[in-house]
Amino acid sequence: MNGQPDHPTGDDADHEEVAAQDDTVAEAANTEVVEDALTVAQAKADENWNKYLRTAAELENVRKRAARDVEKAHKFSLERIVADLLEVRDSLEMALSTGDQSTIENLREGNETTLKLLAAVMQRYGVEDIDPLGEPFDPNRHEAMTMQPSTDAEPDSVLTVFQKGYALNGRLLRPARVVVAAAPSKGAEKA
Repeated sequence: MNGQPDHPTGDDADHEEVAAQDDTVAEAANTEVVEDALTVAQAKADENWNKYLRTAAELENVRKRAARDVEKAHKFSLERIVADLLEVRDSLEMALSTGDQSTIENLREGNETTLKLLAAVMQRYGVEDIDPLGEPFDPNRHEAMTMQPSTDAEPDSVLTVFQKGYALNGRLLRPARVVVAAAPSKGAEKA
């Protein structure tokens, strides 16, 4: 109608054909780039998967080794203290073997020596005596067996120690069993 043909002319057809070929070449190049990127990504994914598997295996080995180490630590944790206590046992056995030939004084001396050995071993391992005679009563470290009125001691102080207490590296093993001083009753003060 406006004088132009509905079909493309020769130049236009050639131009469209070249454009179509360019699109095909571009698509092929784009596909190649995508395939290359996919290959690189797959290689990276495989590498990461292998790293994960190695790390998981290493973690499992560390866990097993730690479990074995803890088991050994529990099994042999007393080895050093038991070895040190053997000296105390030897001393006691020696005292018993000379029992018939010993005098009371010799037995007492042997017991004192053995007690010193035992105290030294316990101190080496962080065991401290709790001997609170005359100290204020501390319910965290002392166990009151009874209360006894006293004019010689401060109220709520330890009057007598039935049994020493012990702590291991600051942690209470056994409280000292004690008699606690109580204020004398009003009637006792007048007498």
